Amino acid sequence: MRRFLLLAVAFYALWFVGYERTLAPDGRLDAALSANITTASAAALRGVGFDSRVHGLDPYLVLLNSQPVVRVGHPCNGLVLYALFAGFVLAFPGPWRRKLWFIPLGMLVIYGINVVRIGALALNHLYSHHTVEFNHHYTFTFIVYAFIFMLWMLWARRLSAPVSAPVHV
Repeated sequence: MRRFLLLAVAFYALWFVGYERTLAPDGRLDAALSANITTASAAALRGVGFDSRVHGLDPYLVLLNSQPVVRVGHPCNGLVLYALFAGFVLAFPGPWRRKLWFIPLGMLVIYGINVVRIGALALNHLYSHHTVEFNHHYTFTFIVYAFIFMLWMLWARRLSAPVSAPVHV
């Protein structure tokens, strides 16, 4: 437990210096991630039959039926969630070999959940705009964190165990 807490504090310090003091003020990483999640969400909506696109002058604005419905702010681009997920897996004991594939896979799952979340918020705005604020701040936040928690539990209970050596008979 002490090792986990020390690593968690070290990763937070690294995040604070690396992101909060360097990358966040620069803004390019957040801008790229926000634009990407906006584009992917609009494409996903088109993939299921909706008239959706990204606004031509605002790369963070999803349009449905040519109407603005969701603007992806930098805090909602998923970067903090990727770092939180990766930091937990890195701090928790387990084989590095598994961490090397589980962290990118988990980030991809979180990315997919975020694309679905943005698309769902767009549809929420279209069909029940008066519930968007509640769903954005509570419903979808709970769902996203529940998925991340399930990924952590998968890591902690199933994948963090040492790789067993093959048995020779």
